Amino acid sequence: MMTLITGGSKCGKSALAEQLLADFSGKKYYLATMMPFGEEAEAAIRRHQEIRKNKYFQTIEKYTNLQELVLPQDSAVLLECMGNLCANEMFQEHGIFNPAEKILNGVVHLRNQVSELVIVTNQVGSDGIVYPTETMQYIRALGKINQKLAELADTMIECVYGIPVIRKGGIPC
Repeated sequence: MMTLITGGSKCGKSALAEQLLADFSGKKYYLATMMPFGEEAEAAIRRHQEIRKNKYFQTIEKYTNLQELVLPQDSAVLLECMGNLCANEMFQEHGIFNPAEKILNGVVHLRNQVSELVIVTNQVGSDGIVYPTETMQYIRALGKINQKLAELADTMIECVYGIPVIRKGGIPC
C-alpha cells in the first residue's frame, strides 16, 4: 500500500503521515532525506526527531539512491520528504541532472519491499513566479515526480491548512 501526502509548507503533512502509521504493528522506518546544511536545517531535523520520539520509528538517513535500500517486507516506511530527495539527487557535485526516473525507480523498489509506504512531498510551482533556470528545473522535476507518484499511489491526500483532503483512494487503516 502506498500513500502520497502533499500540500504547502507547514500544513500538517508530517503529522498526518506519522498518524497514518501510528497503529502499524511491524517495524517502522523513517526515511530522512534532509541533509543537515546550516542551522535552519539542523533545527528542523531536531524538531522532527523530537516529534517522532516515542513513536517507534527507526530513522534511516538516506539522502540519495533509494534503490540501494533493502528493508523487511512486513515493515512500513515514512519517506520525508520528496522535495529534499529531488534536490539532493538533482544538485550533486557532478552537475545538475533530471532525477525523476532514478527517484521513481527507487520508490517502486521500496514499494515492492514493504507493507506500507507513506511519502510526504511538497506542492511547488503554483505561485506563478519565474525563478532562475536551476530552480525552474527543480520545480519541473519535482512536479513530474509528484504526478507519477500520484498515479502509483493507492491513496493520495492533500493537506490544506491542516485538513486532509482525500484526492484518490481512502484513508488507510
